[in-house]
Amino acid sequence: MNAEHSAVTVLGLGSMGSALAAALLDRGHPTTVWNRSPDKARSLAERGARPAATPQEAVAASPLVIACVLDYEALYTVLDPVAGDLAGRTLVNLTSGSPEQAQEAVRWAHSHGADYLDGAIMTTPPGVGDPAMMFLYSGSRQVFEAHRATLATLGDPLHLGTDPGLASLYDAALLGLMWSTMTGWLHGTALVGTEGTPATDFTPVAIRWLDTVARFLTTYAPQVDAGHYPGDDATVDVQIAAIGHLIHAAEARGVDNALPELLRAAMEKASAQDHGKDSYASLIEVLRPAPRN
Repeated sequence: MNAEHSAVTVLGLGSMGSALAAALLDRGHPTTVWNRSPDKARSLAERGARPAATPQEAVAASPLVIACVLDYEALYTVLDPVAGDLAGRTLVNLTSGSPEQAQEAVRWAHSHGADYLDGAIMTTPPGVGDPAMMFLYSGSRQVFEAHRATLATLGDPLHLGTDPGLASLYDAALLGLMWSTMTGWLHGTALVGTEGTPATDFTPVAIRWLDTVARFLTTYAPQVDAGHYPGDDATVDVQIAAIGHLIHAAEARGVDNALPELLRAAMEKASAQDHGKDSYASLIEVLRPAPRN
């Protein structure tokens, strides 16, 4: 059997775990599945998956074990009793958690003779298997490269670095970006909606605007790394004046202003710290943790 169709075990068959197993099956990987509730394996078995009766049987079936369970407590509940069977295998953990939990998990896996990669799935279950969807991984580069072809079955595999906590850290940061962006879009949609504009009319304009915002990010990233924020496009003080117009328009129309008020407070704090003539990127200075003594 070639590496592109190597055997894989999937532990956990919730919506996401089932999607992972289905994508592997679709690409021809012999796939063993296990779930605490065996009935969740039925539809996958009809597609060719091999249901395992126990976690031990599931782990023994494949050199690569992918875990996607509720949380790290559930992960250890499943794997602690069969930890000895992981020796010589690779555990790819796609269970959501914190960077600290990932760092503990790699130590746990290594103590039982297993290789380990931590991962984060940057899509919902319907997106699994789409090569445009990002799957983030951190841990050993050698282990990642050994299984890259199989991981590419699930989505675009991106290796972030050898620190096993990086995938979880990126996951948290990117979700924060998503929520901020979507809430900003919803606030704008509510604002124009007060004048009868449908969301379907506003959204194409908003998406086009996000292309411009993406260029701002590309411009500001080297400023953040350098700690130098030339205000040659629009200064923080100019942004404070501009957001005042948003807040006024929303208040006049009865739209909740919690989000723009929060943003204005951060801008005003940056201005008070002598960044008023700097670019918007200087707000990083009020968001970063204070230096440790």
